[in-house]
Formats: sequence, structure tokens, C-alpha cells
Amino acid sequence: METKSIIVQTLCVPCACRCRYCLLSWGGKTVGAPYEQSKRFAKRFYEWIQSNRPDVSYHFSFGYSMEHPSLPEEIDFLQSIGSVGGRLLQMDGMALRTDRQQDALMETLLLHGVERVNYTLYGAEPYHDRFACRAGDYQNILRGMRAAHRAGLSVSAGIPLTKENLSDVSAVIAAAEDCGANPVRLFIPHAEGRGHTLDAARCTADDLVLLSEPVRKRLNETVYRLESAWYAAGEAEAPQKRSLILSLTPKNLPALEQTPFDRILKDVERLDEAYYASFPSEAELFHRYGDPNGTRLYARHDLLAHYRAAYLAETGISVYDVTDERQTGSRRY
Repeated sequence: METKSIIVQTLCVPCACRCRYCLLSWGGKTVGAPYEQSKRFAKRFYEWIQSNRPDVSYHFSFGYSMEHPSLPEEIDFLQSIGSVGGRLLQMDGMALRTDRQQDALMETLLLHGVERVNYTLYGAEPYHDRFACRAGDYQNILRGMRAAHRAGLSVSAGIPLTKENLSDVSAVIAAAEDCGANPVRLFIPHAEGRGHTLDAARCTADDLVLLSEPVRKRLNETVYRLESAWYAAGEAEAPQKRSLILSLTPKNLPALEQTPFDRILKDVERLDEAYYASFPSEAELFHRYGDPNGTRLYARHDLLAHYRAAYLAETGISVYDVTDERQTGSRRY
């Protein structure tokens, strides 16, 4: 297993929304280490990576949203260390802004080298605002898109497709495109974080036929397939690469600051290896839990996560979850 990248993150910036399927399960209280302390650590780690592991791509990030009080300066810092967050910003959960305030923000982002902004729309306005748990969020996103487009930034948008928003999707795509978003893509929401709360609303084969052909083309059906299709495809080639996530907290950062960086990498790699060694092979998971006639849509990694959750429930074993992006872990691909 080859380590290709590492992301150092601190979840220290509040989010203005509380979306139903939040990957990071935002609950109104930040859990990350203090930003300036995290930034100093991240800079030292970056310098060590450059000198000792130039084969590993390095990134630093903060969350739960991009609403950092000194965002322009932090974008400059992210760019100085080659972090992707200095060029592409996920703009969900930002403060409510007027058109003039949105214009000022986007012009600042452009001035500091940001190239693309991305938004998520959950459905038509009433549904979206309920989903995000914030009145006015839908219109705030449209204002942001228009301002970004006026400023010359590239704008993209994603719509998580569920049984609940099928009838909204065509209109939402049109609204986003009218504001300058391109591309606007559909995706099947993950089950991570609070995503499991949407399990009953996961789309099926019957739902897909309700979509017009132009709308359906927005969903990558190579990535998102019926469970039966994944079952029939058989075992995929085992992942050969991984991305590590080091999540900084007030509890772990003091110790990390005293730990050699090569040991930090090895420690996170060991967490990754211990997690996957705790489960049966992909083929056995499909044999044990797969439904050859399953009609629900999944990305392959999400379906395997579903099977691993079933294995944990069946066996009762306890495993540190490296796929929980609130904490230190990894992604294999």
C-alpha cells in the first residue's frame, strides 16, 4: 500500500448550517486544535515533507466551513504550501451575505488566487433550507454563485440525489446554471457522518426511470450503480494507494509537536492497516452481505462501508474507524 498524500486538518471554524448528512457530523461545537498553533505545526510538517518525503503530496485544511475570520491571509498560506484548498473552496455553510457582500468576497478570493468555488444544493428552496437547517441558505447560495460568476471564478455545484428531492432536481439544475454554475452534477449521498439518516431515501432503479434523460446524464452511472450491478461485477482490483488524514485536536497536538514526523506518518499508516485487517476480504463481504438483486444505488466504497458496518454489528467487535473524517485516518483508492 503506497501512501500518496497526507492532509493535516483542524476542525476549528464553525459552520452556519447543520445539514442532515454532514460528513463531519457538525453539532455546533468545534473539536479542532487552535488554528494558529495548528498552522505552525502544519508549516513545519510541510517543510519536513519537502525535504524528506517529496513523493507524498501534502495539504492543510480547516473546517467545518471556510468562514475563517482571516480567510484571505489563510488562502495565501494554503497556496504557499501547495495545498489544494488555496485554489478550490467549498462554500457551503458560509455566513448570509447581501449581493454587495458576496461581490466583495468573490473579488477578494479572485485577488488571492482562488480559481473555483463549489456549492451543494439539496433541493428546491423550502426543502433545501430545511435540509440545511437554516432559513435563507438557498438564496444565499444563489447569490454566492452569481457573484462568483461575475468575478470570473469558475463555479460548480453538486446535488445529492434522493427519493425526497427527485421532483426538484430539474428546476434546481436550471437555477444553478442560471447563476453561472458549470458543471452541475448529481451524486448519491454517502452514509458517513450523518449520511446514514438518509438511508431510507436512497435512490433505487425505479427512481432513476423517473428522471428525464438530460437530468439522468448528470449522474455518473459508472461511479454510482445498483447493488446488483456491483455484485455482478465481482471483486474489483484491490486499492494500491492511500491518502492519510491527520486531524489535530487540543488533546493530541501537544504530543504531536514532540513527535518526529516520520513516526507520525508510520503511526497513521498503522491505523489504516489495522482497520482493513479487521475485516474479511471484499469478495467475502459481497458473498456474506451482498444482495444479487439489490436495486439501491451506491458508490462502491459506500457499499463496502455498508457491508463493513453489517460485519461489525454481527460480530460485535470494536474497530477504530479510519474512515471517520472527524478523526485521524485514511482513504484507500
